[in-house]
Amino acid sequence: MTRETGKPIAMSRNELNGLLPRIDFFLQETETAIAPRGVFDEGGMREQIAHEPLGVVANISAWNYPWFVGCNVIVPALLTGNAVLYKPSEYATLTGREIARLLHEAGVPREAMACLVGAGEVGAALLAQPIDGVFFTGSHATGKRIAETVGSRFVKLQLELGGKDPTYVCDDVDPKAAAESLADGAMYNTGQSCCSVERIYVHAAIHDAFVDAFVQTVKGMRMGDPMDDGTYIGAITRAPQLDVLQAQVKDAQARGATLLAGGKRGPGPGNWFEATVFSNVDHGMELMREESFGPVIGIQKVTDDDEALRLMNDTRYGLTAGVYTRDEARARSILAQVRAGSVYWNCCDRVSPRLPWSGVGDSGVGLTLSTYGIQTFTRTKAWHLRAP
Repeated sequence: MTRETGKPIAMSRNELNGLLPRIDFFLQETETAIAPRGVFDEGGMREQIAHEPLGVVANISAWNYPWFVGCNVIVPALLTGNAVLYKPSEYATLTGREIARLLHEAGVPREAMACLVGAGEVGAALLAQPIDGVFFTGSHATGKRIAETVGSRFVKLQLELGGKDPTYVCDDVDPKAAAESLADGAMYNTGQSCCSVERIYVHAAIHDAFVDAFVQTVKGMRMGDPMDDGTYIGAITRAPQLDVLQAQVKDAQARGATLLAGGKRGPGPGNWFEATVFSNVDHGMELMREESFGPVIGIQKVTDDDEALRLMNDTRYGLTAGVYTRDEARARSILAQVRAGSVYWNCCDRVSPRLPWSGVGDSGVGLTLSTYGIQTFTRTKAWHLRAP
């Protein structure tokens, strides 16, 4: 995974270690989640809700967390009785083949789980098959094409399309602790996470102290060989994304943002981009509107909770959002009004197998994970049963 995607080796190990409890969750919860459930029994009439497999599930997966994203679909789909046609990202082909090999080695029949190697043309060919569900993680543009392709066939569709995830730092927190947490949330996996923190709003009362601590933390993150255990900032997986990041930097500078760290490609051959921090940003800048998917972040000063909430919702995306404050009621009040599938209080960039993973707006439709994410691979059937 590290050799083909540039993910720092320590983070590759984190992904695999984190996968184990996720698999355990699916193994422990699936039987109960899809068990028939009686809902009425009176006068000889019984009613039950049952779950049947969808059939053949297409899984077009992602390169940034190939084990997590792939197995969020593959494992519960198989456990609920489906067959899976799995196309790993062409940027994580070797990892995808290894996932399939190990599943077959573990006893999953080859006819129930197939790995299809290739780029967009293979994905298009997969969608042309008589499939019963499509589960995709990737870009908004590709997700839109998939929706247009299969929409008229009325098959189950799940699209996780990324986001422009905001966090608001209130005036009652320790600015250094919040900065260290959010720097990790913004830069982990070189910023190439669907739920990376991509916009930060800081109350004016602690803004300067937060920014100073944030920049100090980011400057301590070492960029280098992804195979080195001490590397924190690895390589950008897709070379074209370097141009996207450079364009956002150029646009922010042209519109008056203050560059506090990074701002350019790294030295030598390879897809390197420095960890980059801007202050004095606003929503006229691409940096605060369009997904960066790299180690670039903008920090904007706000005067109160209302301004922060307005800016957090000023986006076409809605994957995750967070609030840092000592006051849980204050956090709940703000987050209840944010359009996002997942919300965080005093944490960020976190995914749990026990909670559903879903998006709002251009972040997609449908969900994975949790017991709901197990049931999503089934078709519900209503049983009306009258004894003779």
